[in-house]
Order: sequence, then C-alpha cells, then structure tokens
Amino acid sequence: MFGELSFEVEIDVPAGDAWELYSSLQLAKVVQEGLDMLEKFELVEGDGGVGTVLQITLAPTPGGEEPMIFKEKFTKIDNEKRIKEAEVVEGGFLDLGFTLYRVSFEILEKEKDSCLVKSKIEYDVKEEAASNASLVTIKPLEGIASVTTSYLLKKKNANAN
Repeated sequence: MFGELSFEVEIDVPAGDAWELYSSLQLAKVVQEGLDMLEKFELVEGDGGVGTVLQITLAPTPGGEEPMIFKEKFTKIDNEKRIKEAEVVEGGFLDLGFTLYRVSFEILEKEKDSCLVKSKIEYDVKEEAASNASLVTIKPLEGIASVTTSYLLKKKNANAN
C-alpha cells in the first residue's frame, strides 16, 4: 500500500539560503537543537552528499516506548532543482513492515527574498502490515519546517545588522 503526505511553508529568505541549509548536514544539527523528538544523529558514512548515511535516534514517545533508531541514506541531492531525498535503509519503519520510507525537500524560489519549502513523505507498506500506515504522520515535517524557518530568519536578521 503506497501513501504520500506533504507539507509546504513559505519562508522570507532567498531560496539559495534555504537550500544551503537543507542540502547540508547542518540541517540535522539545526533540527536536533530545535526539536525534542530528535534525540541524536550520528554520521555513519559520507560527507553530506549522495550516499551519506545517518543513524537517527528519535526520543521515546510519552507512553515510554523505546526510542526509534534507524539509518537514513541521502539518495538524491539536485543542486539545480534544489531537491534532496533520503530513504530509511535500516530499522525504523522498515522494522514495522514498510518497504519504503522516503523524505524529500524541494526549495522553490518565489521572489528574490522568499521561497517555498515543499516537504514530502512517501511510503510503501506490505499488505499484512497495512494498519501500520497510520503511524506515518506529517508532524515531523511540520517540526522541521518550524525549526528551520526560525533558524533561517534569525540568520537573515543577524546578517542584516
């Protein structure tokens, strides 16, 4: 069973500034500092380009469950189109019957000093685990958008002074 969730946010910074953050390992650092749900990330392999693998540990849920730990691989970084994709390659949703869990970010220029960040989750889950599709939520993308928007606007304002 295939599914897709998406979220968009407009940010009052140039698309190039947003892409500089989203296309780099700095994104994980900013998200870790700003979101409680991301307990830690570790660089397993690579330099931030295609093929880079991160091990991500999500904080336990309020119910006291174990933290979700998974490895994510950067599968596409297109600097011209400003698109970045990463797929879970080990653990996490794959342990719950998913055959695909992909997150992508696309940065679109709106005007000289504003851009649109389109975030998307694509997933495919085995029929016998179809009920687990309800575990996929847009909340992580909303959290990432909130944290990165604040970071980029603070950086823009600091540079303006």
